[in-house]
Amino acid sequence: MKIKHYIIAFFTALLCSQNASAQQKFNEVSYSPSETTFRLIAPSKPTLRLYDAGTGGKAYKKIKMEQSGENTWTTTVKGNLKGKFYTFDIGHGETPGVFAKAVGCNGIRGAVIDMKETDPTGWNTDHRVPTKSPSDLIIYELHHRDFSIDPSSGLVHKGKFLALTEQKAIDYLKKLGVNTVHILPSFDFASVDESKPNTPQYNWGYDPLNYNVPEGSYSYDANLPTRRIKEFKQMVQALHKAGIRVILDVVYNHTFDLKNSNFERTFPKAYYRYKADGTPSDGSGCGNETASEKTLMHDFMLESMKYWVKEYHIDGFRVDLMGVHDIQTMNDIRRELNAIDPGIFIYGEGWSAGTCAYPHDKLAMKAAISQMPGIAAFSDDIRDALRGPFSDDKKTGFVGGIEGLEESLKAGIAGMIAHPQVDYSKVNYSKNRMLQSQHR
Repeated sequence: MKIKHYIIAFFTALLCSQNASAQQKFNEVSYSPSETTFRLIAPSKPTLRLYDAGTGGKAYKKIKMEQSGENTWTTTVKGNLKGKFYTFDIGHGETPGVFAKAVGCNGIRGAVIDMKETDPTGWNTDHRVPTKSPSDLIIYELHHRDFSIDPSSGLVHKGKFLALTEQKAIDYLKKLGVNTVHILPSFDFASVDESKPNTPQYNWGYDPLNYNVPEGSYSYDANLPTRRIKEFKQMVQALHKAGIRVILDVVYNHTFDLKNSNFERTFPKAYYRYKADGTPSDGSGCGNETASEKTLMHDFMLESMKYWVKEYHIDGFRVDLMGVHDIQTMNDIRRELNAIDPGIFIYGEGWSAGTCAYPHDKLAMKAAISQMPGIAAFSDDIRDALRGPFSDDKKTGFVGGIEGLEESLKAGIAGMIAHPQVDYSKVNYSKNRMLQSQHR
């Protein structure tokens, strides 16, 4: 028995060591009032630049970082850097790194902050809303701007994270009967100019820039790095107090562009997939696709989702174009989040928007959902049966009186499980049930 215990202890220690190593890998800024340590995973020596402001002006200090391990570079700057800004540069353009946790306006430069100062009063007692079963979730998809911007909303914080802290908004959600909000991309995205808060601008947010920072246009001051973080936390806190869960829409399958992305400027070709001829693959339909099977992207996704869970108390994730990612990575994410809270819900789009440069049978498609326990897939079968084909807005579906779609509706209602009253040969897309039926 002693040998068995030693073996268990060894592998437990090994797993903890690996997790700590992955976490440390992406901890690019470690702040204290006396000094700040910068760390970057890159193939060549980076230059660290320090700035007084988030935009404009010249760097007041440039430092060549020193190698501290394989493809790992660090430097420690003495003194209190709180409120300063930084970029890394390996010769492909300046970047706040791949894992910036705070940024200035438009996310061009990273910000040095004391994260504890972003916690609203009572944040240490905030907790995720318990979930006994995913089938208990009643999910409402919500776009921050759309939800509150119209004058008829009667809300004070129109178009902002804080709109969801208002009692009127909370009462409205409860009246709808929902217990979970799926907020569309709320990380720092590229298409809205945060320097023009009074200019009407709109985007769904599926154009990632900085994955681990809240979007500045939904905050009252994108120039103040701590404000967007605190306001996001206030939103989560208010919804949790009302018993409403928060699911974050995550878009790890592509970036706004490839050449100027933080991934490419930090470690070229380490985060993306390429075709045999060397050109970027485009399984996302957005000009590029990330490579979840590659070590850096795989670890980034795991650490990013764990970060949102730990720092922002997120209750779940909706994975955009989950079919671009590989099955193993999705299972690793499920395992890591289970270690934090098994009630964290994960579901995604079980398809890609184009052909991926990776074996189809290893991708997290909805047909492979039985290989991903604890992960759900969105049903385009019932969606398109109701509204008409997603690819043609001129055609309608069941709601428009079209007949012959009943089996697709029934399959969706049954959760795509084997059911004696569903003829899967007549279902629009999924001709085979996804899962065996389960007795409750």
